[in-house]
Amino acid sequence: MSPTLQRLRALIVKEFGQIRRDRRLVMSLIVPPVLQLTLFGFALSATVSNLRLGVVDESQTPESRELVATLTQSRSFRLGGYYPTADHLGTAISEAKLDAGVVIPYQYARDLQRGRTTTVQFLLNATNANTATIGQAYAEGVLANYNATLRRAGVTASVEDLASGPARRRAEVHLMPAFLYNPGLVDSWFVATGVFGLLLILNSSLISSAAMVRERETGTIEQLLMSPASTGEIIVAKIAPLFVLLCLMMLLAVAVLKAVFRVPFHGSLLFVLFGGVLCILSGISLGTVIATLSRSAQQAQLTAFFINPPLSSLSGALNPVEAMPAWLQPLTVLNPIHHFATIVRGSMLKGTGLATLWPNVLALLIFTLVLVLLSIWRFRKQLS
Repeated sequence: MSPTLQRLRALIVKEFGQIRRDRRLVMSLIVPPVLQLTLFGFALSATVSNLRLGVVDESQTPESRELVATLTQSRSFRLGGYYPTADHLGTAISEAKLDAGVVIPYQYARDLQRGRTTTVQFLLNATNANTATIGQAYAEGVLANYNATLRRAGVTASVEDLASGPARRRAEVHLMPAFLYNPGLVDSWFVATGVFGLLLILNSSLISSAAMVRERETGTIEQLLMSPASTGEIIVAKIAPLFVLLCLMMLLAVAVLKAVFRVPFHGSLLFVLFGGVLCILSGISLGTVIATLSRSAQQAQLTAFFINPPLSSLSGALNPVEAMPAWLQPLTVLNPIHHFATIVRGSMLKGTGLATLWPNVLALLIFTLVLVLLSIWRFRKQLS
């Protein structure tokens, strides 16, 4: 074994030994993440407005255009575009380009004119069960007003639920909702998958910054500088034990998602874990930067207080991005938690892979590289 590997091995063993003696650090990697993931997954919910609505208008008549106008002129929905077929509409919803879709059949206007019941299919992206439920209520409310307009025009109409039995009135607009990716409308699936990303980033940054500051306060950094190990070897030895423990925490969080919340795994688990590894490296690097900018543990905690809340609130992990003000929504692109949450929900709930989620993977990879290089530069500067 080369001298470099021997020194690196000795440093890593030393770091593991120090972590093993610090029981509070080990417990902070096990108990808080499980409690946070469980409590937040059950307790949090969100509301939205201005849902993106796609339209498949097979009727192409004034009556169908009037229905689309009625839906999109409300504050509940905004027009997200027209699509030629229901398959294209479903693909757009799968790729998160739309939140909902309406399919107007070819015989829509003819059935209304002849006094027959007509059915309008309404597709809802149920990845966020809360959004799907509210979207259904929005659609039913808008169509109820539309039916009232038809009655005033001399046409008897109403909105009827599928389970209500045979139609009792003629010329009815029949709403048929279809909840995609979350048929049971389990709201915790959206929140728990978002909290997953929060745990990886925030816990990684807090633990790494606390460990770095504590070693500087106890004088361990100065002792390492007296050893023959290079700066790169010291950095790797510092990161490696935390990275291993945080990866174990990630596996524990995945087990909680599956066992407690019954989140389905339609996509690749390795793909999700790869995104989680990038998140962990981003969090450790962010914590290292915070530690190099702080002279004490109190300063590190105060700095983290100003960084972590914006990261969590602007991530779309706990509440939909559509619920944010329009001027804040572009800022989510600069948030690694947002991209990881998109990867987790797309892979687990929808079964999508790299072909669709590559922009989020690329953004997360860029964030990781930038933060790792920045942390190494700051740590080298501190050691020098």
